Amino acid sequence: MRRFLNWVKWLYPGMRVKRWLLLTVVGIALVVVGLALLTNLSTLEFFNWLNQVADEAYTNFHITIKPYSMSIGGGIAVLGLLVIFVSFWQVNRSIIGALLPDSGGLRTGDIANRVYQRRSLAQGQRIVVIGGGTGLSTMLRGLKQHTSNLAAIVTVTDNGGSSGLLTESTGILPPGDLRNCMVALADEEPTLARAFNFRFNGQHPSGLHGHSLGNLFIAAMTELNDGNYEKAIADASKILAIRGKVYPSTLTSVTLIGEMVDGECIEGEIQIAHSGKKIERIWLRPESARPLDESLAAIKHADAIILGPGSVFTSVAPNLLVDGIAEAIDRARAVKIYVCNVMTQPGETDGYTASDHVCALAAHAPGQRLFDYVLVNRQRPDPALLAKYAGVGQEFVEPDVDKIRALGYTPILGDYISETNVVRHNADALADAIFRVII
Repeated sequence: MRRFLNWVKWLYPGMRVKRWLLLTVVGIALVVVGLALLTNLSTLEFFNWLNQVADEAYTNFHITIKPYSMSIGGGIAVLGLLVIFVSFWQVNRSIIGALLPDSGGLRTGDIANRVYQRRSLAQGQRIVVIGGGTGLSTMLRGLKQHTSNLAAIVTVTDNGGSSGLLTESTGILPPGDLRNCMVALADEEPTLARAFNFRFNGQHPSGLHGHSLGNLFIAAMTELNDGNYEKAIADASKILAIRGKVYPSTLTSVTLIGEMVDGECIEGEIQIAHSGKKIERIWLRPESARPLDESLAAIKHADAIILGPGSVFTSVAPNLLVDGIAEAIDRARAVKIYVCNVMTQPGETDGYTASDHVCALAAHAPGQRLFDYVLVNRQRPDPALLAKYAGVGQEFVEPDVDKIRALGYTPILGDYISETNVVRHNADALADAIFRVII
Protein backbone atom coordinates (compact mmCIF):
# COMPACT_ATOMS: atom_id res chain seq x y z
CA MET A 1 0.00 0.00 0.00
CA ARG A 2 2.80 2.39 0.89
CA ARG A 3 4.50 1.70 -2.44
CA PHE A 4 1.24 2.52 -4.24
CA LEU A 5 0.92 5.78 -2.31
CA ASN A 6 4.49 6.69 -3.24
CA TRP A 7 3.62 6.22 -6.90
CA VAL A 8 0.49 8.37 -6.44
CA LYS A 9 2.70 11.23 -5.20
CA TRP A 10 3.87 11.75 -8.76
CA LEU A 11 0.36 13.12 -9.42
CA TYR A 12 0.47 15.65 -6.57
CA PRO A 13 0.21 19.37 -7.48
CA GLY A 14 3.55 21.09 -8.07
CA MET A 15 5.46 17.94 -9.05
CA ARG A 16 5.80 19.24 -12.64
CA VAL A 17 5.58 15.78 -14.14
CA LYS A 18 1.83 15.17 -14.66
CA ARG A 19 1.64 17.13 -17.92
CA TRP A 20 4.62 15.29 -19.32
CA LEU A 21 3.31 11.89 -18.24
CA LEU A 22 0.01 12.71 -19.98
CA LEU A 23 1.90 13.82 -23.05
CA THR A 24 3.78 10.49 -22.98
CA VAL A 25 0.45 8.66 -23.14
CA VAL A 26 -0.57 10.83 -26.10
CA GLY A 27 2.71 10.03 -27.80
CA ILE A 28 2.23 6.29 -27.31
CA ALA A 29 -1.28 6.56 -28.75
CA LEU A 30 0.07 8.40 -31.81
CA VAL A 31 2.72 5.75 -32.34
CA VAL A 32 0.08 2.99 -32.17
CA VAL A 33 -2.18 4.77 -34.68
CA GLY A 34 0.76 5.55 -36.96
CA LEU A 35 2.02 1.97 -36.96
CA ALA A 36 -1.50 0.69 -37.58
CA LEU A 37 -1.85 2.89 -40.64
CA LEU A 38 1.68 2.14 -41.77
CA THR A 39 1.07 -1.61 -41.69
CA ASN A 40 -2.44 -1.24 -43.10
CA LEU A 41 -3.84 -2.91 -39.98
CA SER A 42 -7.46 -3.88 -40.60
CA THR A 43 -8.27 -6.16 -37.73
CA LEU A 44 -10.08 -3.43 -35.81
CA GLU A 45 -13.36 -1.89 -36.91
CA PHE A 46 -11.92 1.57 -36.35
CA PHE A 47 -9.17 1.00 -38.87
CA ASN A 48 -11.67 -0.62 -41.31
CA TRP A 49 -13.70 2.54 -41.11
CA LEU A 50 -10.59 4.65 -41.70
CA ASN A 51 -9.77 2.55 -44.77
CA GLN A 52 -13.28 3.05 -46.20
CA VAL A 53 -13.17 6.81 -45.67
CA ALA A 54 -9.70 7.02 -47.19
CA ASP A 55 -10.73 4.84 -50.17
CA GLU A 56 -13.67 7.11 -50.95
CA ALA A 57 -11.60 10.28 -50.61
CA TYR A 58 -8.73 9.09 -52.78
CA THR A 59 -11.05 7.46 -55.38
CA ASN A 60 -12.85 10.77 -55.90
CA PHE A 61 -9.52 12.33 -56.80
CA HIS A 62 -8.58 9.38 -59.04
CA ILE A 63 -5.52 8.46 -56.93
CA THR A 64 -4.90 4.73 -57.04
CA ILE A 65 -2.22 4.45 -54.32
CA LYS A 66 -3.03 4.72 -50.67
CA PRO A 67 -0.49 7.09 -49.12
CA TYR A 68 -2.47 7.31 -45.90
CA SER A 69 -1.19 3.88 -44.94
CA MET A 70 2.44 4.88 -45.46
CA SER A 71 3.05 8.61 -45.51
CA ILE A 72 0.37 9.59 -43.03
CA GLY A 73 0.96 6.53 -40.85
CA GLY A 74 4.71 7.05 -40.84
CA GLY A 75 4.28 10.75 -40.06
CA ILE A 76 1.96 10.06 -37.14
CA ALA A 77 4.35 7.41 -35.76
CA VAL A 78 7.33 9.78 -35.99
CA LEU A 79 5.29 12.54 -34.35
CA GLY A 80 4.40 10.15 -31.54
CA LEU A 81 8.04 9.21 -30.99
CA LEU A 82 8.97 12.89 -30.92
CA VAL A 83 6.27 13.59 -28.35
CA ILE A 84 7.51 10.69 -26.19
CA PHE A 85 11.12 11.93 -26.43
CA VAL A 86 10.16 15.48 -25.43
CA SER A 87 8.08 14.14 -22.54
CA PHE A 88 10.91 11.97 -21.22
CA TRP A 89 13.38 14.83 -21.58
CA GLN A 90 11.14 17.20 -19.62
CA VAL A 91 10.46 14.60 -16.89
CA ASN A 92 14.21 14.00 -16.49
CA ARG A 93 14.87 17.72 -16.43
CA SER A 94 12.21 18.24 -13.77
CA ILE A 95 13.55 15.42 -11.58
CA ILE A 96 17.21 16.46 -11.96
CA GLY A 97 16.26 20.05 -11.19
CA ALA A 98 14.67 18.91 -7.93
CA LEU A 99 17.52 16.61 -6.90
CA LEU A 100 20.28 18.99 -8.00
CA PRO A 101 19.09 22.53 -7.33
CA ASP A 102 22.28 23.99 -8.83
CA SER A 103 21.96 22.01 -12.07
CA GLY A 104 20.17 24.78 -13.92
CA GLY A 105 23.34 25.58 -15.82
CA LEU A 106 23.85 21.97 -16.88
CA ARG A 107 22.93 21.11 -20.44
CA THR A 108 21.45 17.75 -21.30
CA GLY A 109 24.75 16.75 -22.88
CA ASP A 110 26.58 17.64 -19.68
CA ILE A 111 24.31 15.36 -17.68
CA ALA A 112 24.78 12.54 -20.17
CA ASN A 113 28.55 13.01 -19.99
CA ARG A 114 28.48 12.84 -16.22
CA VAL A 115 26.43 9.66 -16.21
CA TYR A 116 28.70 8.06 -18.83
CA GLN A 117 31.80 9.17 -16.95
CA ARG A 118 30.61 7.68 -13.68
CA ARG A 119 29.60 4.40 -15.29
CA SER A 120 32.86 4.04 -17.21
CA LEU A 121 35.05 5.04 -14.24
CA ALA A 122 33.27 2.47 -12.09
CA GLN A 123 34.65 -0.21 -14.42
CA GLY A 124 38.23 1.02 -14.12
CA GLN A 125 41.20 -0.72 -12.50
CA ARG A 126 41.29 -1.20 -8.74
CA ILE A 127 44.15 0.91 -7.45
CA VAL A 128 45.45 1.31 -3.89
CA VAL A 129 47.67 4.29 -3.10
CA ILE A 130 49.65 4.49 0.12
CA GLY A 131 51.30 7.55 1.59
CA GLY A 132 50.47 11.04 2.78
CA GLY A 133 51.20 14.71 2.29
CA THR A 134 50.55 16.83 -0.79
CA GLY A 135 52.24 14.34 -3.13
CA LEU A 136 49.56 11.71 -2.56
CA SER A 137 46.66 14.10 -3.14
CA THR A 138 48.31 15.39 -6.32
CA MET A 139 48.56 11.88 -7.73
CA LEU A 140 44.94 11.12 -6.81
CA ARG A 141 43.77 14.09 -8.91
CA GLY A 142 45.23 12.41 -11.96
CA LEU A 143 44.18 8.86 -11.17
CA LYS A 144 40.53 9.76 -10.59
CA GLN A 145 40.25 10.73 -14.27
CA HIS A 146 40.87 7.07 -15.17
CA THR A 147 39.04 5.09 -12.48
CA SER A 148 36.82 5.54 -9.44
CA ASN A 149 37.96 2.24 -7.92
CA LEU A 150 40.55 4.01 -5.79
CA ALA A 151 41.52 3.34 -2.19
CA ALA A 152 43.87 5.75 -0.42
CA ILE A 153 45.58 4.48 2.73
CA VAL A 154 46.82 7.57 4.53
CA THR A 155 49.28 8.09 7.35
CA VAL A 156 47.99 9.44 10.68
CA THR A 157 51.19 10.53 12.42
CA ASP A 158 51.02 14.28 11.71
CA ASN A 159 51.39 16.18 14.98
CA GLY A 160 51.82 19.69 13.63
CA GLY A 161 49.59 22.58 12.56
CA SER A 162 45.82 22.27 12.66
CA SER A 163 45.96 18.45 12.75
CA GLY A 164 48.19 18.44 15.81
CA LEU A 165 46.02 20.99 17.63
CA LEU A 166 42.84 18.99 16.98
CA THR A 167 44.49 15.76 18.05
CA GLU A 168 45.63 17.38 21.28
CA SER A 169 42.30 19.08 22.06
CA THR A 170 39.77 16.49 20.88
CA GLY A 171 41.71 13.23 20.77
CA ILE A 172 40.84 12.49 17.13
CA LEU A 173 43.43 11.15 14.72
CA PRO A 174 45.21 13.79 12.60
CA PRO A 175 42.77 14.74 9.79
CA GLY A 176 44.99 16.88 7.54
CA ASP A 177 46.26 14.31 5.04
CA LEU A 178 42.89 12.55 4.95
CA ARG A 179 41.22 15.88 4.19
CA ASN A 180 43.61 16.56 1.31
CA CYS A 181 42.88 13.16 -0.23
CA MET A 182 39.11 13.55 0.07
CA VAL A 183 39.24 16.97 -1.56
CA ALA A 184 41.44 15.61 -4.36
CA LEU A 185 38.94 12.81 -5.06
CA ALA A 186 35.83 14.99 -4.94
CA ASP A 187 33.88 15.64 -8.15
CA GLU A 188 33.53 19.38 -7.50
CA GLU A 189 37.14 19.72 -6.43
CA PRO A 190 37.85 23.44 -7.18
CA THR A 191 34.97 24.68 -5.00
CA LEU A 192 35.66 22.19 -2.23
CA ALA A 193 39.38 22.87 -2.29
CA ARG A 194 38.80 26.56 -1.63
CA ALA A 195 36.39 25.83 1.21
CA PHE A 196 38.08 22.87 2.88
CA ASN A 197 41.58 24.29 2.60
CA PHE A 198 40.47 27.66 3.97
CA ARG A 199 42.55 28.42 7.04
CA PHE A 200 41.40 30.77 9.75
CA ASN A 201 43.98 33.46 10.43
CA GLY A 202 44.55 36.15 13.03
CA GLN A 203 41.39 38.02 12.02
CA HIS A 204 39.27 35.22 13.45
CA PRO A 205 38.69 34.19 17.10
CA SER A 206 41.68 32.63 18.78
CA GLY A 207 39.94 29.26 19.05
CA LEU A 208 39.79 29.04 15.26
CA HIS A 209 43.21 30.48 14.52
CA GLY A 210 45.39 28.10 12.50
CA HIS A 211 42.65 25.59 11.77
CA SER A 212 41.46 24.64 8.29
CA LEU A 213 37.74 24.33 7.66
CA GLY A 214 38.13 20.77 6.36
CA ASN A 215 39.85 19.61 9.54
CA LEU A 216 37.09 21.13 11.66
CA PHE A 217 34.51 19.42 9.46
CA ILE A 218 36.10 16.00 10.06
CA ALA A 219 36.29 16.73 13.79
CA ALA A 220 32.59 17.62 13.78
CA MET A 221 31.69 14.43 11.87
CA THR A 222 33.65 12.41 14.44
CA GLU A 223 31.67 13.93 17.29
CA LEU A 224 28.39 13.37 15.44
CA ASN A 225 29.37 9.69 15.12
CA ASP A 226 30.11 9.37 18.86
CA GLY A 227 33.86 9.24 18.32
CA ASN A 228 33.78 6.66 15.54
CA TYR A 229 36.55 8.07 13.34
CA GLU A 230 36.18 5.44 10.62
CA LYS A 231 32.46 6.20 10.28
CA ALA A 232 33.19 9.93 10.31
CA ILE A 233 35.59 9.63 7.36
CA ALA A 234 33.12 7.41 5.49
CA ASP A 235 30.24 9.88 6.05
CA ALA A 236 32.40 12.84 5.06
CA SER A 237 33.40 11.01 1.89
CA LYS A 238 29.73 10.44 1.02
CA ILE A 239 28.91 14.10 1.57
CA LEU A 240 31.78 15.10 -0.71
CA ALA A 241 30.78 12.42 -3.27
CA ILE A 242 34.41 11.35 -3.74
CA ARG A 243 35.58 8.93 -6.43
CA GLY A 244 36.96 6.15 -4.30
CA LYS A 245 37.63 5.45 -0.63
CA VAL A 246 39.93 7.06 1.91
CA TYR A 247 41.16 5.06 4.90
CA PRO A 248 43.43 6.03 7.80
CA SER A 249 46.31 3.58 7.96
CA THR A 250 45.24 2.70 11.50
CA LEU A 251 42.60 3.75 14.01
CA THR A 252 45.14 3.49 16.82
CA SER A 253 46.59 6.73 18.14
CA VAL A 254 50.26 6.32 17.25
CA THR A 255 53.42 8.35 17.76
CA LEU A 256 56.19 8.38 15.18
CA ILE A 257 59.65 7.88 16.65
CA GLY A 258 62.87 8.41 14.75
CA GLU A 259 66.35 7.17 15.56
CA MET A 260 69.02 9.50 14.25
CA VAL A 261 72.40 8.40 12.92
CA ASP A 262 74.02 9.67 16.15
CA GLY A 263 71.75 7.37 18.20
CA GLU A 264 69.36 10.02 19.51
CA CYS A 265 65.66 9.10 19.44
CA ILE A 266 63.15 11.85 18.67
CA GLU A 267 59.38 11.63 19.10
CA GLY A 268 56.88 13.28 16.78
CA GLU A 269 56.70 13.68 13.02
CA ILE A 270 57.34 17.43 13.07
CA GLN A 271 60.18 17.13 15.57
CA ILE A 272 61.85 14.42 13.47
CA ALA A 273 61.57 16.43 10.26
CA HIS A 274 63.00 19.57 11.88
CA SER A 275 65.72 17.94 13.94
CA GLY A 276 68.40 18.75 11.40
CA LYS A 277 69.87 15.30 11.89
CA LYS A 278 70.12 12.41 9.47
CA ILE A 279 67.53 9.73 10.11
CA GLU A 280 68.60 6.13 10.56
CA ARG A 281 65.17 4.54 10.97
CA ILE A 282 61.68 5.17 12.29
CA TRP A 283 59.05 3.12 14.12
CA LEU A 284 55.61 3.54 15.67
CA ARG A 285 54.54 3.48 19.27
CA PRO A 286 52.66 1.32 19.95
CA GLU A 287 54.15 -1.12 17.47
CA SER A 288 51.02 -3.27 17.54
CA ALA A 289 48.83 -0.78 15.67
CA ARG A 290 46.49 -2.65 13.32
CA PRO A 291 45.16 -1.51 9.94
CA LEU A 292 41.51 -1.43 8.91
CA ASP A 293 40.12 -4.65 7.49
CA GLU A 294 38.93 -2.63 4.49
CA SER A 295 42.51 -1.54 3.79
CA LEU A 296 43.79 -5.11 3.80
CA ALA A 297 40.92 -6.22 1.55
CA ALA A 298 41.64 -3.38 -0.88
CA ILE A 299 45.32 -4.39 -1.06
CA LYS A 300 44.45 -8.05 -1.58
CA HIS A 301 42.12 -7.39 -4.52
CA ALA A 302 44.03 -4.49 -6.10
CA ASP A 303 45.15 -4.43 -9.71
CA ALA A 304 47.88 -1.96 -8.76
CA ILE A 305 49.47 -0.73 -5.51
CA ILE A 306 51.30 2.58 -5.53
CA LEU A 307 53.61 3.90 -2.80
CA GLY A 308 54.27 7.62 -2.66
CA PRO A 309 55.04 10.23 -3.67
CA GLY A 310 55.68 11.84 -0.33
CA SER A 311 58.21 12.24 2.44
CA VAL A 312 59.87 8.86 2.80
CA PHE A 313 60.23 8.83 6.58
CA THR A 314 57.16 10.83 7.66
CA SER A 315 54.54 10.14 4.96
CA VAL A 316 55.15 6.81 3.22
CA ALA A 317 57.12 4.56 5.57
CA PRO A 318 54.82 5.08 8.62
CA ASN A 319 52.05 3.23 6.75
CA LEU A 320 54.34 0.25 6.25
CA LEU A 321 54.98 0.07 9.99
CA VAL A 322 51.32 -0.59 10.74
CA ASP A 323 51.14 -4.28 11.54
CA GLY A 324 50.10 -6.29 8.48
CA ILE A 325 50.24 -3.70 5.71
CA ALA A 326 53.73 -4.51 4.37
CA GLU A 327 52.95 -8.23 4.49
CA ALA A 328 49.68 -7.69 2.61
CA ILE A 329 51.51 -5.73 -0.09
CA ASP A 330 54.11 -8.47 -0.43
CA ARG A 331 51.41 -11.15 -0.85
CA ALA A 332 49.29 -9.14 -3.30
CA ARG A 333 49.43 -10.07 -6.99
CA ALA A 334 48.98 -6.47 -8.08
CA VAL A 335 51.40 -4.39 -10.13
CA LYS A 336 53.48 -2.55 -7.51
CA ILE A 337 54.96 0.87 -8.14
CA TYR A 338 56.95 3.35 -6.09
CA VAL A 339 56.73 7.00 -7.20
CA CYS A 340 60.00 8.66 -6.23
CA ASN A 341 60.08 12.25 -5.01
CA VAL A 342 61.21 15.08 -7.27
CA MET A 343 62.99 17.16 -4.61
CA THR A 344 64.71 16.19 -1.37
CA GLN A 345 63.06 16.90 1.99
CA PRO A 346 65.02 19.16 4.36
CA GLY A 347 66.00 17.26 7.48
CA GLU A 348 64.82 13.94 6.06
CA THR A 349 66.46 13.10 2.76
CA ASP A 350 69.21 15.69 2.35
CA GLY A 351 71.50 14.63 -0.50
CA TYR A 352 69.38 11.58 -1.37
CA THR A 353 69.35 10.27 -4.94
CA ALA A 354 66.47 8.24 -6.35
CA SER A 355 68.13 4.96 -5.36
CA ASP A 356 68.60 6.27 -1.80
CA HIS A 357 64.84 6.83 -1.59
CA VAL A 358 64.26 3.27 -2.75
CA CYS A 359 66.68 1.83 -0.19
CA ALA A 360 65.24 3.89 2.68
CA LEU A 361 61.73 2.69 1.95
CA ALA A 362 62.68 -0.95 1.47
CA ALA A 363 64.65 -0.91 4.73
CA HIS A 364 61.44 -0.36 6.70
CA ALA A 365 59.91 -3.62 5.46
CA PRO A 366 62.79 -6.12 5.56
CA GLY A 367 62.07 -9.35 3.75
CA GLN A 368 59.02 -7.89 1.96
CA ARG A 369 58.82 -7.05 -1.75
CA LEU A 370 56.97 -3.73 -1.74
CA PHE A 371 57.30 -2.76 -5.40
CA ASP A 372 58.78 -3.79 -8.73
CA TYR A 373 58.72 -0.52 -10.66
CA VAL A 374 60.08 2.90 -9.72
CA LEU A 375 58.80 6.03 -11.46
CA VAL A 376 61.72 8.47 -11.59
CA ASN A 377 61.52 12.02 -12.88
CA ARG A 378 64.28 13.09 -15.27
CA GLN A 379 63.02 16.60 -16.03
CA ARG A 380 65.29 19.07 -14.28
CA PRO A 381 63.51 22.23 -13.07
CA ASP A 382 64.48 25.70 -14.22
CA PRO A 383 67.81 26.87 -12.68
CA ALA A 384 66.13 29.87 -11.05
CA LEU A 385 63.62 27.58 -9.38
CA LEU A 386 66.38 25.22 -8.27
CA ALA A 387 68.19 28.17 -6.72
CA LYS A 388 65.02 29.12 -4.86
CA TYR A 389 64.72 25.60 -3.46
CA ALA A 390 68.40 25.48 -2.56
CA GLY A 391 67.74 28.46 -0.30
CA VAL A 392 65.50 26.29 1.89
CA GLY A 393 67.74 23.24 1.76
CA GLN A 394 66.08 21.26 -1.02
CA GLU A 395 67.79 19.73 -4.05
CA PHE A 396 66.77 17.95 -7.22
CA VAL A 397 66.62 14.17 -6.77
CA GLU A 398 69.16 12.76 -9.19
CA PRO A 399 67.74 9.87 -11.30
CA ASP A 400 70.52 7.29 -10.78
CA VAL A 401 68.57 4.57 -12.60
CA ASP A 402 71.54 2.22 -12.97
CA LYS A 403 71.73 1.79 -9.20
CA ILE A 404 67.98 1.19 -9.08
CA ARG A 405 68.34 -1.59 -11.65
CA ALA A 406 71.20 -3.05 -9.61
CA LEU A 407 68.83 -3.21 -6.62
CA GLY A 408 66.48 -5.41 -8.65
CA TYR A 409 63.82 -2.86 -9.59
CA THR A 410 62.68 -1.56 -12.97
CA PRO A 411 63.06 2.22 -13.26
CA ILE A 412 60.63 4.13 -15.50
CA LEU A 413 62.08 7.47 -16.50
CA GLY A 414 59.82 10.30 -17.58
CA ASP A 415 59.01 14.00 -17.39
CA TYR A 416 56.65 14.00 -14.45
CA ILE A 417 56.85 17.51 -13.01
CA SER A 418 54.72 20.61 -13.37
CA GLU A 419 56.64 23.84 -12.86
CA THR A 420 54.96 26.99 -11.62
CA ASN A 421 56.48 28.83 -8.70
CA VAL A 422 56.94 25.43 -7.05
CA VAL A 423 58.07 22.00 -8.23
CA ARG A 424 55.33 19.40 -8.01
CA HIS A 425 54.42 16.21 -9.80
CA ASN A 426 52.19 16.70 -12.82
CA ALA A 427 49.02 14.79 -11.89
CA ASP A 428 48.07 13.90 -15.47
CA ALA A 429 51.59 12.88 -16.56
CA LEU A 430 51.96 10.74 -13.46
CA ALA A 431 48.59 9.02 -13.98
CA ASP A 432 49.35 8.36 -17.66
CA ALA A 433 52.69 6.77 -16.76
CA ILE A 434 51.10 4.60 -14.07
CA PHE A 435 48.39 3.32 -16.39
CA ARG A 436 50.94 2.51 -19.08
CA VAL A 437 52.59 0.20 -16.55
CA ILE A 438 49.31 -1.30 -15.35
CA ILE A 439 47.81 -1.93 -18.76
